Amino acid sequence: MDALSEVLKLVTLNGAIFYNAEFSCPWEFRSPRSQALLRHLQTAPGHVIIYHLVTQGTAWAFLERDPSARVELSAGQVVVFPHGDAHHMGNGSPAEIFDDEHHLADILSHGLAPACYGGGGEPTNFICGYFVCDPQLCRVVLGCLPPIFAVDLRADTAGRWLEESIRFSATRAASNEPGIHAVLAKLSELLFIETLRRHLGTMTAGDTGWLAGLRDPQVSQALAAIHREPARAWTIADLASGAGTSRSVLAERFRHYLGEPPMAYLMRWRLQLGAKLLGTTGRSVAEIAMQVGYDSEAAFNRAFKREFGEPPARYRKLREQEP
Repeated sequence: MDALSEVLKLVTLNGAIFYNAEFSCPWEFRSPRSQALLRHLQTAPGHVIIYHLVTQGTAWAFLERDPSARVELSAGQVVVFPHGDAHHMGNGSPAEIFDDEHHLADILSHGLAPACYGGGGEPTNFICGYFVCDPQLCRVVLGCLPPIFAVDLRADTAGRWLEESIRFSATRAASNEPGIHAVLAKLSELLFIETLRRHLGTMTAGDTGWLAGLRDPQVSQALAAIHREPARAWTIADLASGAGTSRSVLAERFRHYLGEPPMAYLMRWRLQLGAKLLGTTGRSVAEIAMQVGYDSEAAFNRAFKREFGEPPARYRKLREQEP
């Protein structure tokens, strides 16, 4: 099993599609930071990722904090904002910008009935969705992603099938057919995984970060081993042997891509898993410590406090108090 699959098995994704648009040029809308959506969504708290899938026509998108860096979009492309930044999307130069933040409740209340807006020119159709995930576990994957990126779903048969499935299901959802929203939720989650896979395929030899590390055979093998058996008493020698390289080469490759040696990464990942278990299970701190690979509760407590700034028991109590 590859490292990306191992991580995604542990990340709880709650995805949905919430907006089906038919806009005509010129048009432009502003989308607030994605956390603004959270209070309107029937989902657990977490990190919110927004995406827009263009199904017809063209558009552009940019981060509100950097209008000069536009991403040009065409049909079949999906633009993703992994860190939840406020952004704009449009086509042409309208006299007025539609601010989603002031209309979120109304937008969500209309379901997926097509929303029409714009100046009557060239049409652009797009579907908007979101994912909510555990912020701690998502940080491993999301931390290395740019604040905005786009991938093309029409580059192959699998991507075209996914786009058509989303388009078809969004159309059916407007009539509230039984079970269709569950189908859309699963398709939305699949789209997130597919965008990660396709973005990985566009990365260059000079890129660094967790996803870029998956392109390196030795680093990828070691990451897969760590994520497959995080509680195992790994040594750098074990990981290097499994990756078919030396300890020094593996340590150097890890530092290059992830900015830290393998054993430091393993320790942080164990603590991330511990944090997830504290927030989602009733197991004792001692049980969690053993489950994630610590020999004693005291050692886990010390390491956890260094990483999160508070001991496990208090961390759990604070999570329980969150709305």
